[in-house]
Amino acid sequence: MPSAAPLNEERKSGSATAEGTLRYAARFQGRAAPGHFREIRGGLVLSSIGIGTYLGEPDEATDGAYTDTVVAAVEGGINVVDSAINYRFQRSERAVGEALRELFHKGFGRDEIMVCTKAGFLTPDGEMPADPNMYFSQEFLERGVFRVEDIAAGCHCMAPGYLADQLDRSRRNLGLETIDVFYLHNPETQLSEVPPEEFRRRIREAFLFLEAAVASKQIRAYGMATWNSFREDPKEAGFLSLAEMVQIAKDVAGDDHHFRFVQLPFNLAMPEALTRPNQAVDGRSVPMVQAARAAGVALVTSAALLQGQLTKNLPAFINGALGLKDNASLALQFARSVPGLTTALVGMSQVRHVKANLELIGVQPASREQFMKLFEQRS
Repeated sequence: MPSAAPLNEERKSGSATAEGTLRYAARFQGRAAPGHFREIRGGLVLSSIGIGTYLGEPDEATDGAYTDTVVAAVEGGINVVDSAINYRFQRSERAVGEALRELFHKGFGRDEIMVCTKAGFLTPDGEMPADPNMYFSQEFLERGVFRVEDIAAGCHCMAPGYLADQLDRSRRNLGLETIDVFYLHNPETQLSEVPPEEFRRRIREAFLFLEAAVASKQIRAYGMATWNSFREDPKEAGFLSLAEMVQIAKDVAGDDHHFRFVQLPFNLAMPEALTRPNQAVDGRSVPMVQAARAAGVALVTSAALLQGQLTKNLPAFINGALGLKDNASLALQFARSVPGLTTALVGMSQVRHVKANLELIGVQPASREQFMKLFEQRS
């Protein structure tokens, strides 16, 4: 297993920049179709497809496979790399770190690649300990990293002390001084455990910490990586209002706050970010895509292929609307083509998956007319 870098090991400095990501996009001039690279707030130029590192066994074979796939992805036109400290018990982050070291050795700049990770879930180190309760007690409670009352649902914590601990581990695992986007991982996990006022207080405390982490150049920006909360009906207990989260960020840091990203599922089976008007903007109810645009928040989609479920048995009308025959390409084309969405993340743990998905780089995202045709046929 790739081990975490020692505390005194030099970490790669810098972060993704407008100049660096534009230089990265220029590497693919003539190969990447118009629309594959998108510019977001701050001038970052990001690929419409990103690589995720969630699935797989916590073993050395999968570690090596992820390292190879991240290298292949960046070499092929993908400059958004997504992980989380709990993915495969920190091993996915370490595999990404190994890949980044290889890519830097090959001449790619730190400023060309946007590296994202997440924190919030309790996670051990490398493998599941024989006694998880003892591990978490010794590793965190006895060291004063968090208190018992900070834990929600027996598995989630976003207390500032815990986020600080996780951020430092992630920076070590990745071998980086600065992480480009640091997400609160499924913060809605806490909504079923604590009253709304307490939840908002915890979000505020987390945002205060994250703004301080931006100021100290440990991260460049932060956000929320969610599953249901921004797609829910507003009447559901797990619903989150984007406007309310942005207001908390403004209360903490003013208009120059760094709450700039939201990650949520979007795919052929879960289109709510585009189709459900559940977010309030200027007194109107609009879908999340419009709300994020109005708030200056970049949307990154997860589960573009729904963990492989959308790679088979798709209805024929989807092919007719989008003009691609391969199911995986159809599903990914749908996810990457919605105006207002920045990057569609796809879990890729094998180089052959990267090569297959990279074929879309030479294809323009679907047009508005194709989308209208698709939804007309759905109805």
